[in-house]
Amino acid sequence: MKTNRRNFLKTAAMAGAGAVSAGSISSCNSRPDQTELHHIKVNAGKKYNQRFNMCGYRAPSIDLVRIGFIGLGSRGSGAVTRMMNIDNTDVRALCDKRPAAVENSRDAVLQYGFAEPELYSGDENIWKEMCQRDDIDLVYICTPWDLHTPMALYAMEHGKHVACEVPIARTLDEAWQLVETSERTKKHCMQLENCCYDFFELLTLNMARQGMFGDIVHGEGAYIHTLTGLNFDKFDNSSPHGSGYIDMWRLKENYGRNGNLYPTHGLGPVCQVMDINRGDRMEYLTSMSTNDFTMHKRAVELAAEDDFFSPYTEDKFRGNMNTTLIRTNKGRTIMVQHDVSTPRPYSRIHLISGTKGIARKWPGPARIALGHSWMAEEELNEIREKYTPEIIRRVGDIAQRVGGHGGMDFIMDWRLIDCLRNGLPLDQDVYDAALWSAITPLSEWSVANRSNSIEVPDFTAGSWQSNRPHDINLEEGGSTGMRKLEKADASLQLNV
Repeated sequence: MKTNRRNFLKTAAMAGAGAVSAGSISSCNSRPDQTELHHIKVNAGKKYNQRFNMCGYRAPSIDLVRIGFIGLGSRGSGAVTRMMNIDNTDVRALCDKRPAAVENSRDAVLQYGFAEPELYSGDENIWKEMCQRDDIDLVYICTPWDLHTPMALYAMEHGKHVACEVPIARTLDEAWQLVETSERTKKHCMQLENCCYDFFELLTLNMARQGMFGDIVHGEGAYIHTLTGLNFDKFDNSSPHGSGYIDMWRLKENYGRNGNLYPTHGLGPVCQVMDINRGDRMEYLTSMSTNDFTMHKRAVELAAEDDFFSPYTEDKFRGNMNTTLIRTNKGRTIMVQHDVSTPRPYSRIHLISGTKGIARKWPGPARIALGHSWMAEEELNEIREKYTPEIIRRVGDIAQRVGGHGGMDFIMDWRLIDCLRNGLPLDQDVYDAALWSAITPLSEWSVANRSNSIEVPDFTAGSWQSNRPHDINLEEGGSTGMRKLEKADASLQLNV
């Protein structure tokens, strides 16, 4: 097991990789003060001269994609398992500060008959050593949110493409750093927004591209998911997995920030339907939060029995429900909601409304209407048969067998590898990553300012007007196969 045996590059030598600029929200344990709020406002209106347009960029093709993973909890270990089912990939390195987590994923790799990857563990900064290797093409990041940007920046600075869990940035400073670094290094920086690859979302995207909904007028997305129990679940750091969050990081996020902390699951698919950053752009938003009616009460109850929760007994939790409204340059509107602390059925809404029809996924069943009433099941099946995109036809069955949120995780990973292997533009580029994540600090500013509107930065520096939508029908690519493993399909669900 490697340890941190060398002196790593100092922050000043990293050209901003990993450092959060002064004035951003530096702590998840305190709400932004007036200086920080002013900094958000200034950064929202930042004017930027694009160095290189990463939208549509075709990086040199990579026949065998060599991958290093950072963060091997349930998300990271599941990604390792999925990648072993995709041809032309090599799990070259595994990294987590917890030795047990690294060993668990190592055992999974060996179980499927692959060569033993290099292991990195036992130190908070050991991930840097992994990023410095010259035999890794892609760094796959599944760590707590505050580490996403520093790790992504460092990996790009060391010549690696990046795929990072959501949200990829917590502040506007970080979002701008990602854009500037990706353009300068010409390395892909993809946010792993798996919901863009769910079956119904891809179906409605293809229908929208074929004009079935007419002109898109309005969209809605959300992340409504009861996580109160998980947020307060004490995590055993010595275990490779657990039911809560390591170091209670997600509880800390909810304790100090008031806005839409997790917008990308609902927002990403809507943005793709609306061609945001590729023909349209967000112009401004307004955001409102309720009070917190559950989290503080729960913290006080737990602290009465366990001093571990005493630091969370002040009334600083985010409001239970946040609603953010966004207006685009073409006059469309988007509503995004976030609630993880009241008892509601899971929902991402996924509503697409146009001049000819509407689609809505939640509450289930998913429905489509091209008039005043929802389609009958027989008619909906005909629509599915006609408009299911090629990527679903190609890998949908194996995606459902391998798993990962019903298969969308596998489709996302397969598509990423196929693009890298064939030198194709990624479906989600650094501008999408920055924009979708930026909704959080922008919503924080609006909530703190009585829901006044705030400008949304144009991370594309105007190139949204000429950028073209990505292709979802595999007119190029689609050459990446799936490995035929001897393990039974049921065993592929390991840690997914």
